[in-house]
Amino acid sequence: MAKRGSSSRARGDKPDALAALQAANEELRAKLTDIQIELQQEKSKVSKLEREKNQEVKQIKEHEQHKSTVVVTELKVKLHEDKMKELQAVRETLLRQHEAELLRVIKIKDNEIQRLQTLLNAVRDGAPDKVKTVLLTEAKEEAKKGFEVEKIKMQQEISELKGAKKQVEEALTMVIQADKIKAAEIRSVYHLHQEEITRIKRECEREIRRLMEEIKFKDRAVFVLERELGVRAGHAQRLQLQKEALDEQLSQLKESDRHLSSPKRELPYASGAGDASDHSGSPEQQLDEKDARRFQLKIAELSGIIRKLEDRNALLSEERNELLKRLREAESQYKPILDKNKRLSRKNEELSHALRRMENKLKFVTQENIAMRQRTGAIRRPSSLNDLDHSQEEREVDFLRLQVIEQQNIIDELSKTLETAGYVKSVMVRVTLMPSSSLCPVVETFYGYDEEASLESDGSSISYQTDRTDQTPCTPEDDLEEGMAKEETELRFRQLTMEYQALQRAYALLQEQVGGTLDAEREFKTREQLQAEIHRFQAQIEDLEKALAEQGQDMKWIEEKQALYRRNQELVEKIKQMEAEEARLKHDVQDVKDQNELLEFRILELEERERRSPAINFHHGPFTEGKSPLQVYCEAEGVTDIVVAELMKKLDILGDNAVSNLTNEEQVVIIQARTVLTLAEKWLQQIEVTESALQQKMLDLENEKELFSKQKGYLDDELDFRKQSLDQAHKQILELEAMLYDALQQEAGAKISELLSEEEKEKLKSAVEQWKRQVMSELRERDAQILRERMELIQHAQQRIKELEERIEAQKRQIKELEEKVRSCRRKSCCVKQPQRELVGAVPSEEGRDRARAELSSSGRSWDFGSLLPFQPLDVQLMEQPFPAGTRGFALLPQLQPQPRLVSLSFLQSAKTAVFHPRSHGMDGRGKHQWNVAKAFFVEELW
Repeated sequence: MAKRGSSSRARGDKPDALAALQAANEELRAKLTDIQIELQQEKSKVSKLEREKNQEVKQIKEHEQHKSTVVVTELKVKLHEDKMKELQAVRETLLRQHEAELLRVIKIKDNEIQRLQTLLNAVRDGAPDKVKTVLLTEAKEEAKKGFEVEKIKMQQEISELKGAKKQVEEALTMVIQADKIKAAEIRSVYHLHQEEITRIKRECEREIRRLMEEIKFKDRAVFVLERELGVRAGHAQRLQLQKEALDEQLSQLKESDRHLSSPKRELPYASGAGDASDHSGSPEQQLDEKDARRFQLKIAELSGIIRKLEDRNALLSEERNELLKRLREAESQYKPILDKNKRLSRKNEELSHALRRMENKLKFVTQENIAMRQRTGAIRRPSSLNDLDHSQEEREVDFLRLQVIEQQNIIDELSKTLETAGYVKSVMVRVTLMPSSSLCPVVETFYGYDEEASLESDGSSISYQTDRTDQTPCTPEDDLEEGMAKEETELRFRQLTMEYQALQRAYALLQEQVGGTLDAEREFKTREQLQAEIHRFQAQIEDLEKALAEQGQDMKWIEEKQALYRRNQELVEKIKQMEAEEARLKHDVQDVKDQNELLEFRILELEERERRSPAINFHHGPFTEGKSPLQVYCEAEGVTDIVVAELMKKLDILGDNAVSNLTNEEQVVIIQARTVLTLAEKWLQQIEVTESALQQKMLDLENEKELFSKQKGYLDDELDFRKQSLDQAHKQILELEAMLYDALQQEAGAKISELLSEEEKEKLKSAVEQWKRQVMSELRERDAQILRERMELIQHAQQRIKELEERIEAQKRQIKELEEKVRSCRRKSCCVKQPQRELVGAVPSEEGRDRARAELSSSGRSWDFGSLLPFQPLDVQLMEQPFPAGTRGFALLPQLQPQPRLVSLSFLQSAKTAVFHPRSHGMDGRGKHQWNVAKAFFVEELW
C-alpha cells in the first residue's frame, strides 16, 4: 500500500515539477539575456568615453603648446633687450675712451703750438737768418730726440702689454685646463655611477623577482595545505555530527526499550494472552539489540576516522611549522643582501658629498676666474669679445651644474630601488604573519559547508537509516507513533545543526576580529595562572595589612601611594596608546609610500621591457568620475543597455545563500565572476594611471626637444648677431684710427713732417701698419676660436636632440604596446560568461545498474541505460544512494560533490536542480536529436 501511495503521489507531482523546471529555465535565460544586454551597454559607454578622452587630450595639448609659445616669445624679447642694453653700454664706454684720448692729444698739440708760436715771435724780433739756422738745427735735434724717445716708450709699452697679455692668457689656459680636467673627472665619476647604478638595478631586479617567485611558491604551498586542512576539518565535523545523531538515536532507543520492558515484566502474572504478546515482543528486542550493535560498530568506525583525521591535522601543522622555519631561514639569507644595499646607499651618500665638494671647488674656481678677468680688464684693450668669453664660461659652469643635478637625481633613484628591495622583505614578513583564520570562510564557501546542502545530506542519511531499519511488520498505530517520533527527531536534529553552524560562523567572525586562532586549553591555563597570581597577591596584601596594623602605622599614605601608582599606570597606558597610534600612522604612511614605489618600479619594468614596440598615437580618453572603466568600455563598444553597478548588485544577490535558490556550484561561479569583474576594473584603473603618466612623460620629452631646437636657433641668431657686432666694432676702430691719423696730420703732422725725412716717414708708416696687422690677426684668431667653440656647442645640442627623439620614439612604442595590453585585458573582462548547466546523464557502474534495475522492477518500471551512452564523457555521473521512505525514482544531477549519489524526488523539488541543458559544444545535429529523445524519455520516467 505504501508503495502504491508513493507512486500515485509521484504521478500527481509530475506537472508541478515540469512547470517549476520550465520556470527555472526561463528565469535563467532571462537573466542571461539581461546580462548580455548590460555588457553591450557597457561596451558602447566605453567607446563614447574614449572619444571624449581623445578630444580632451587634443584640447590640453593645444593649450600647452599655446602656453609654451607665449613663454618662448617673452623669453626672446627679454633676451633681445638684455643684449641691446649690453651693446649700448659697450658703445658708451668705447666713445668715452675715444673722447678722452682725443682731448689728451688736443691738449698736447695746443701746448706745442703755443711753444712754437712764442719761438716764431722771438725769431721775428731778432736776427732772422741766424735764428733760423739755429732754430732749424735745434728743432731737428729735438724732433729726432722726441721721436726716438716716443718710439722707445711705445715699444716698451707694447712689450709690457704683450707680456701682460701672455701672462693673462697662460692663467686663463691653466684655469680652462683645470676646469676641463675637473669636468672630465666629474664625467668619469658620473659614468662610474651610472654603471654602478645599472648593475645594482639589475641585481635588485633579479633578487626581487627571485624573492617574489619564492613567495608565490610558498603561498601556493600554504594555500594547498590550508585547503586540505579545511577539507579534513569539514569531514571531521560532518562525522562528528553523524556520531552525535547516532548517539541521540541510541539514547532514544534505550529509553523506548525501558518503556517497553516495564509492562512486559508484569505480563507473566496475567492470562495466556500475555504469553502471546511476550512471544511477539521477543523478535523486536532482538532487532533492537542488532541495531544497537550496528550503531556501536559505526560509532567505532567514526571514532577511528576522527583519530586518523586528527593525525593528519597534526602532520599538516608540522609541515606548516617546517615551512615557517624555511621562511625564517630565507629571511636570514636576505639579511646580507639588505646589508649590502645599506652599504651601497652609504657609498652613494659619500659620492654625493664628494660631488658637493667638487661643486664648491668649481664655484671657488669660477669666482677666482671672474676676479682675474676683472683684474685683466683694465690692462687689456677694450674689445667686444669679452662678453662672449664670459658667457661661454658661464655656460660651461651651468653645464657642469646640470651634470651634478642629473647625478643627484640618479642617486635618488638608486635609493628608491634600495627602498623597494626593503619593501619586498616587509611584504614577505606580512605574508608569513598573516592569520590563518581569514581563510576559514573561503573554505566553507568553496568546499560545500553550506547550510542547505548539509541539512539535506544529513536528513537523507538519517531517513535512509530509519527506512532500512523499518522492515518489521507493525500495526498502523505503531507506524504513526514511530513516524511522529522520527519526524520530531529529524526536526530537532536540523535545528541543532543550524544552531551549531550559526555558532561556528559567529566563532569564525570572532576569530577574524581578534586576529588569530583561539585555543581553549591555552585560555584555560592562562586563566588558572592569573587566578593563582591574584590569590597570591591578595594573600600578600592581607599579610602586609596585618603587619602594618600590628606596627600601628596609618593606611592613608599607602592608599595615596596606590592612587599615585594607578595614576602613573594610566598615564603610561595613554602614552602607549599614543605611541601605538603613531606607529600605526607611520605604518600606513609607509604602506602608501611602498605602494607608490611598487607602482613606479612596475612602470620602470614596463619601460625597460617594451622599448622595441612600434610607435602609436593615443585613442583613449580619461575616465569620467562616477563611472567604472568597464561601463565606459561597454559604452564605447556600443553596448548601452548594460549598467555595471546594477550587474554587480545582481551578482551579489545571486551569490547570497539566504536570498538565491541556486546551487552551491552556481553561487561559487557567480562569486568568481564578480571577483573577476572587480579585478578587471581595478586593473583598468591602474592601466589608466600608467597611461596618463606615460603621456605626461612623452609630452615632457617633446617639450624638451622643442626647447633644445629653440636653443639651437637662439645660438645661431646670437652667433650672427655677434658677427655683425664684431664687424661694426671693427669699422668703428678703423674710423677712429683714420680720424686720429687725420688729426695728427692736420695739426702737428704738417710741421713735424717738414722736419722728418722720407725714410723716417716710411718707417713710421710701416710700424703703424705692422701693429695694425698684429692686432687684426689676433682678433681673427680669437674669432675663429669662438666660432669653433660655438660649432661644438651646436653639434652637442644636435646630438642631444637626436637622443631625445629616439627616447620619444621608444616611449611611443612602449605606450602602443601598453594600449594593446589594455585592449586585450578589456576584451577578456567583457567576455566573462555566465554559468550554464551542463548536460546531465552518464552510464553508471555495473553494480549501480543492477541496483537501479532492481529498484525500477520493484516499482513496476523499466529503463534502458544504453540510451544515455552518447553523453557518457561529461562531467556528471549517475549518483547512487538509497531513497528515504515513501519515495521511488531516479534523478541525474550536476556533479556537486566528488562522490556519486542518487537522490530522491523530494530532494529534487527542494533543491530545484533538475534542469536539463545539452552542452553547447561538441554535439552535432544527430547528437542533439538523440539528446531530446533521451530527455523526454528520462523526464517521463522520472516524474
